[in-house]
Amino acid sequence: MHYSITHPMHTHPYHPDLVSGNGIAAVAAAAEAAGFDGFGFTDHPAPSQRWLDAGGHDALDPFVAMAFAAAGTTTLRLVPNIVVLPYRNPFVVAKSGATLDLLSGGRFTLAVGVGYLKREFAALGVAFDERTELFDEALEVIRAVWTTDELTFEGKHFSARGITAHPRPVSQPHPPIWIGGNTSAARARVARHGDGWCPFAAPPGLAQTAGTAALDSLDKLAAGIDDLRVRLDTADRDAASIDIVFNNFDGGNPGDEDFNADAYLAGVEKLSALGVTWLHVSLPGDSLAHALETVESFGKSVIAA
Repeated sequence: MHYSITHPMHTHPYHPDLVSGNGIAAVAAAAEAAGFDGFGFTDHPAPSQRWLDAGGHDALDPFVAMAFAAAGTTTLRLVPNIVVLPYRNPFVVAKSGATLDLLSGGRFTLAVGVGYLKREFAALGVAFDERTELFDEALEVIRAVWTTDELTFEGKHFSARGITAHPRPVSQPHPPIWIGGNTSAARARVARHGDGWCPFAAPPGLAQTAGTAALDSLDKLAAGIDDLRVRLDTADRDAASIDIVFNNFDGGNPGDEDFNADAYLAGVEKLSALGVTWLHVSLPGDSLAHALETVESFGKSVIAA
């Protein structure tokens, strides 16, 4: 099992110590020392005040922040959680990802999602109703840019003739592409374009807000994994080569006083048996000191075990 964290900017306003160069470097270094495998940032370039007041959170630019974290680490994989792909031109995403992969020595994973915040789409000048079309086309563009010279691409939203974008990524054939979302459409995209599926735990209320399918039990997760495997088999792809990312329902939240490492580890065993290969671990965002303490204690009580 691999373990990954997202920099803990869970609230608005955030704790200022977390959003500083020293704070990011400290969390990244502590995560690497504790045995974590991945570290990333969320993607909200233009959230509305209404969303922030309703429980949303602020965000740094994920590519800039991951590059900063990469400079002070050597093994930590850089995994955004997640890049909202329709917000950006895919040729620019391909260049940012290739640059980060090259400068980090092949440590970048592009984790992407469709997005759901209408006001953010509007602020960025992107048609909300076209987001799935933009997403699918962008996935094709990015893989092609990373692997093809003199690329010619003709799509509904993007077109290019004779494009050669070097330097190429270090990772071969290209950095892994993980696709977020709980729906059957997300799993179909993984079968066509992806190297990983990253659903997220979502009770019905949250699922409705995020425009995705509810996923609030291991039975539902198992059904989704079974569906993904059927789709991969149909596409003549090896299911063992596809990462599956989730979070652990058991043991409570690391950083809470009642966190139970033994129960968490029992949950890890159940998730591993289903085929989950990466676990996302939530950190407290109330202070830098608490986040660092949680990283260290989780490394000792769970990762080392």
